Amino acid sequence: MHDGFLTYGKMKFLKLAVVLCVVTIVAYIFYEPIDEHNGGTWLGYTLGTIGALLIFWLTWLGIRKRRYGANFSLSAWVSAHVYLGLSLIVIATLHTGFQFGWNVHTLAYALMMIVIISGGFGIYAYSRYPKIMSENRRGSSLNDILAQIGDIDRECRQIAAPLPDNVSALVVQSCEQTQLGGSITRILSGKDNRCGATAAFEQLRPLVSEVDQQYSQATRKLLILIGKKCGLLTTVRRDIQLKALMDIWLRVHIPMTVALLIALLIHIFSVFYYW
Repeated sequence: MHDGFLTYGKMKFLKLAVVLCVVTIVAYIFYEPIDEHNGGTWLGYTLGTIGALLIFWLTWLGIRKRRYGANFSLSAWVSAHVYLGLSLIVIATLHTGFQFGWNVHTLAYALMMIVIISGGFGIYAYSRYPKIMSENRRGSSLNDILAQIGDIDRECRQIAAPLPDNVSALVVQSCEQTQLGGSITRILSGKDNRCGATAAFEQLRPLVSEVDQQYSQATRKLLILIGKKCGLLTTVRRDIQLKALMDIWLRVHIPMTVALLIALLIHIFSVFYYW
């Protein structure tokens, strides 16, 4: 997808975006308003109209993209969003004439920038993170890794059954206090220092040399198994972290898009109401 949207249709959306930006900049440079550049001049109205139409069209494409099927590819949709969305930065900024204030007009501009930035992060995430996730899992599925963790827990319980209580307690802690997911901060960090498996591994290490000789080999095997489990948990947490990063931008992008449309409609209404 990454290569597809960059070069889709011989970069027709990039070329269109470049033409729009160049024409906009040239018009802004050579147009001499009576007072100063702002959204109320005929150039300001023209650029505002172009920008608003682009926003509505790109939003409509986002809603309709699933209904196009073979007639409208994902690469085409992404290409249009990336290149024409970026052109809005130039078009909308020159529409304002660099006149900003604490009002709905500037709010609409700010929301547009948030939508563009969050969309850019989404494109980056979906073009990069799936490959990293595949490398992180080393060809295994997430369900396979979770199954391996379950098998390790069962084996650890069997080995720990005849061992001293302090060793058995650590195995129970590793099995029953393993934590995955949790708060958004914990998920995005990809770590969990309070996980029972990690704590059990650290506490079990010195016990290998402290338990009776008849238990040392079994305790050492437990240490190896729990260490392997901690490695698998790290892989799972990394997978969850990357998946969250791929999804979290939508929690910003979609609500901000809705807010942008509302602010834009209010902006347009107020402009023509007080015209």
